[in-house]
Amino acid sequence: MQVDTLVHARWVIPVEPREVLRHHSLAMAGTKVVDIVPTKQAREVFQARETYHLPQHALIPGFINAHTHAAMSLFRGIADDLPLMEWLNEHVWPAEQKWVSAEFVRDGALHAVAEMLRGGTTCFNDMYFFPDETARVASEAGIRACVGLILIDFPSPWATDAQDYFRKGEAVYDRFRDHPLVRIALAPHAPYSVSDEILVRVRALAEELDLPIHMHVHETEDEVKDAVARTSERPLQRLTRLGLLSPRLLAVHATQLRDEEIATLARYGVYVVHCPESNLKLASGFCPVAALTRRGVGVALGTDGPASNNDLDMFGEMRVAGLLGKAVAGDARALDAHTVLTMATLNGARALGLDSLIGSLRSGKAADIVAVDLGDIETQPLYDPLSQLIYAAGRDKVSHVWVAGRQVVHERALLTLDKTAILERTMLWRERLAAFRGVELR
Repeated sequence: MQVDTLVHARWVIPVEPREVLRHHSLAMAGTKVVDIVPTKQAREVFQARETYHLPQHALIPGFINAHTHAAMSLFRGIADDLPLMEWLNEHVWPAEQKWVSAEFVRDGALHAVAEMLRGGTTCFNDMYFFPDETARVASEAGIRACVGLILIDFPSPWATDAQDYFRKGEAVYDRFRDHPLVRIALAPHAPYSVSDEILVRVRALAEELDLPIHMHVHETEDEVKDAVARTSERPLQRLTRLGLLSPRLLAVHATQLRDEEIATLARYGVYVVHCPESNLKLASGFCPVAALTRRGVGVALGTDGPASNNDLDMFGEMRVAGLLGKAVAGDARALDAHTVLTMATLNGARALGLDSLIGSLRSGKAADIVAVDLGDIETQPLYDPLSQLIYAAGRDKVSHVWVAGRQVVHERALLTLDKTAILERTMLWRERLAAFRGVELR
């Protein structure tokens, strides 16, 4: 049988079913996975235009970064070691008002996409201004993106008022609605920054167009306290009253959850997006991931933006999520390696409504594939490749990446992006931002 690409690997970890396939090969044709079979059989059955021999590598589904603000890569490190609201009000929002533009978002998204591809991320769920620019960058770079149409009560460089946000967002939806790599979501920023009127309209539009709703929810203790003081309702109570809770909703962070709220999320089929490194850095709190999974709540994994993390490294998120989940639960058996890998892949696909296409390696699904070299000094000796991926490997071990059957990284080199040109643009923004903030560059 003729195929486009055949990859012979030491291991294939498909995520579903829960198994590790040793000495297996994966065949791709067009944009899809054709089959995964033992290597001896693959050599007899398939003829390929390109063949890769990866004798010490594991093949895994591409990571799905279920929450980020990609263009904020240009704000990486401008305001560290601060609590969330001080970080936002005194540093990030003023910088955004000054600098965010279509050019800023394009350059920042290019930098972020380059970083994500080299780290094995093949799909990201974004929330930021000028979503058309982020979608265009993703399309050109060959990475999947779910682009959030941001909605917020105050004017921004992107839009002036609620009507303008919806008008511009609908234009982005019309432009990319049928794109093979770009999905659209509605992205009301947070309960504290979006009015009831907008949220009701979001619910109706999401149902009409069958779109996910991507929103920060219960991110900090102060957020919840302030909501109770202002409205006598916790944010989740308000969202329930407004009809926002459903399998469409991706509730990002969710660090402040009571037992009855976990039950509510389970009852409505809401997905939670866990961002452990950002939560730790901003001292936002701890998402009760083990408790959520026990109740059947789907938990995906995200990095948050590069300004509050400060990277887009899904290997780091997996390791911290696994270790932190055990500590919070008080149970070393909580969040085993397979569960954490599922959070970073298939659960993200489910949350975005893309699990029939991506999130696992199966015949007929999209060929979004990452090869991880487990043969180097940092990952040897190796007894269990799945555990090694979570607890020892890093993004520097990613060697090859395919998205929809197209190779985008080869031996860590970007094939669809110009790394040198991206860094040149990033350095220009560094000089501008440093001058604006009165920071002396070193």
